[in-house]
Amino acid sequence: MPDFSTTVPIDEVGVAERVARLNKRSIKKESKLFALKLALSMVDLTTLEGMDTPGKVTQLCKKAKLPHTELPDLPNVAAVCVYPNMVATAKQELQGTGINVASVATAFPSGMTTREAKIEETKYVVDQGADEVDMVISRGEFLKGNYSFVHDEIAAIKEACGNAHLKVILETGELETLENIRKASDIAMQAGADFIKTSTGKVKPAATQEVTLVMLEAIRNFYYATDRRVGMKPAGGIRKAKQALQYLVLIRETLGDAWLSPDYFRFGASSLTNDLLMQIVKQETGVYQSSNYFSKD
Repeated sequence: MPDFSTTVPIDEVGVAERVARLNKRSIKKESKLFALKLALSMVDLTTLEGMDTPGKVTQLCKKAKLPHTELPDLPNVAAVCVYPNMVATAKQELQGTGINVASVATAFPSGMTTREAKIEETKYVVDQGADEVDMVISRGEFLKGNYSFVHDEIAAIKEACGNAHLKVILETGELETLENIRKASDIAMQAGADFIKTSTGKVKPAATQEVTLVMLEAIRNFYYATDRRVGMKPAGGIRKAKQALQYLVLIRETLGDAWLSPDYFRFGASSLTNDLLMQIVKQETGVYQSSNYFSKD
């Protein structure tokens, strides 16, 4: 068991200043279209509502495969993320496309159930065809300082995933400090996470660039120590293409070009997709297309 008793100090002012400095970086016009399409390819198109239906999931999958009918050469999104009972529907609709099916699990979004139930749900979504599992950590145990519990639970879920990738949601809005976010990131990676993810999207604040920078630095240090690349997924509150491009600058400057790929970076967002599409159309045609031309999935 790794020793998580020590805390990595975080300079909050320094983090905020670095984010502000990177946000001033501009992307050259000739590179902007490439960056917008790259961001689109990194989206986990998501529906996680109590009123989700197979029809809604099927429509979302159609958008994942063809984001905009007037631009058939656009890249696909990376994945479609759904609740466990919708995995089979998404899997059938996306078969043969290369688009992954992601499922939330482990009593999302609260995580308030037994480890046995979490393992059972994880195995269920994998059996249904999920390529990726988005789990939530037990924030209450973490905040009590029971780090071994959190580590062992993540490791157990990772084992239950089999060949599916595991994204570990820290729910950073509930972790209180940047030091806690750094520690939770380290625990998740030591336990086997393939991705670390900021938020469920159900708690505010969700993703912020400051939190993301702390998590990216944890990934960088973990890579230096282990030679294993872990992915990153900010989720919640990222709605505009401009924000997405700022995140791409953040990851490039912190981790380098190797992470500028859907294999290692995702956006947990749906409303972001339409703004990316609007900006892509603007770059290619010189005019904005009305938002009414894009589906409201």
